[in-house]
Amino acid sequence: MLKIHAPPNLIKPLLSFDLSFLSSISATLSPLQSARLHRFRLRRTSIRALVAMSIPKSDSTGQSMPEHVAGNWYSVPGLRLLDHRFMVPLDYKNREASSKISIFAREIVAVGKEEQPMPYLLYLQGGPGFECPRPTEAGGWMLKACEEFRRGTGLSTPLTPSSMQQIKSARKLADYLTHFRADSIVNDAEFIRVRLVPEARPWTVLGQSYGGFCGVTYLSFAPQGLKQVLLTGGIPPIGDGCTADSVYRACFEQIIHQNEKYYERFPQDIEIVQDIVTFLAESEGGGVPLPSGGILTPRGLQFLGLSGLGSSSGFERLHYMFERAWDPILIPGAPKQISSYFLNTYENWVSFDTNPLYAILHESIYCQGASSRWSAHRVRADHESKFDAIKAAKEGRPVLFTGEMIFPWMFDEVKALRPFKEATQLLAEKEDWPPLYDVTALKNNKVQVAAAVYYEDMYVNFKLVKETASQIAGIRLWITNEYMHSGLRDGGGQVFDHLMGMLNGKKPLF
Repeated sequence: MLKIHAPPNLIKPLLSFDLSFLSSISATLSPLQSARLHRFRLRRTSIRALVAMSIPKSDSTGQSMPEHVAGNWYSVPGLRLLDHRFMVPLDYKNREASSKISIFAREIVAVGKEEQPMPYLLYLQGGPGFECPRPTEAGGWMLKACEEFRRGTGLSTPLTPSSMQQIKSARKLADYLTHFRADSIVNDAEFIRVRLVPEARPWTVLGQSYGGFCGVTYLSFAPQGLKQVLLTGGIPPIGDGCTADSVYRACFEQIIHQNEKYYERFPQDIEIVQDIVTFLAESEGGGVPLPSGGILTPRGLQFLGLSGLGSSSGFERLHYMFERAWDPILIPGAPKQISSYFLNTYENWVSFDTNPLYAILHESIYCQGASSRWSAHRVRADHESKFDAIKAAKEGRPVLFTGEMIFPWMFDEVKALRPFKEATQLLAEKEDWPPLYDVTALKNNKVQVAAAVYYEDMYVNFKLVKETASQIAGIRLWITNEYMHSGLRDGGGQVFDHLMGMLNGKKPLF
């Protein structure tokens, strides 16, 4: 158990945290000495394939396509991989009439363990809308997990800007995308588990960030499929209605704190960012063209905080980006302009051209029976005196970056998002979202659950995490500020090993 090391103004005194809510679950677990890594990264926003109309139900001979097709084993350094494809319903509530779409799952084991009987680990990736990294070698937490589990990753064809434009109607696209939330992801996982795991035994789930949200949905509606659940930076608010407002109100406080820390580290960037904001505001149209065809405005510049303020090395990468914000003046009197390096780097950070679902579905992940109505946009209005970039630059104040928030103006300024403006508006207004969590089921949970909670997490608020954790029977929390939101990736195998130790008796209650 690690200690929280925080500045005196944050926590007094320094404390260690290992919180356990054990009203109905045993704290012991048999060691998985002979376990095998099956890790399946399943996010329906990226494991679901292209739109249903592009997925045939039969092959060229007219024969129905099988539910499950497996390939042959192949290798990357230190690992053996096996690809699976599954045909699943788009709409599980209407399975017989539903279109079928394809899910790709990659099974991963340590070299030489292909035929050994080992339990499965399902990995649920963060997002929504981001694909899982392809394994290139055995390393990090994956290497640690391979000692005990089979691992599988879900990686079907993602919904891209071009593929989604095959659906011409904004209403039909919005309706289609409602099937890509956590409830559908859990149904996909169960579809695969009963067809892949020997005797359909329960498996272990590891959920990172939004994948952790999906893990709590799994605990709510399909606990029979779970042996253990590990959550890293991903415990959602589970209240009725749309909880987005409470999320953004809490997160704005942390974002301001992260901005303060950034400018304390790099005070020279205060003036640089002010100059960029002023340049953009005074440019024709209120911004400068981006290489993709979009426009960079002062409020778009603030969006860099999404990646720059909340992850490991984000401060450094953001600072070095600002080091090359301006083109050098080669000829005296040449006009000042933002460098192509900076503009291209900005678009690579935002990445909506490859991952539009993150923006389109982002607020819907908080909705149960209520609409989001552009929650972040409304909550930001309450903080506009602090987050008005142009005013801050004029008054000589640091320009504050925003965090994990999607705003309606992005669907005008980001070229890749423009075709989906109307569909996203429909999703923002949608009220009849189905439930994502069952509080009664969570209070009666019997599945072993361990969670890494990052005290200064900019994306998943600590106070809201504690509120939810108090309603999940048996959960054990490891609270630390030694890692940021990306701790699972940054900590090598340490975060994974710590959570497993909390469940298998190596780190008993005390």
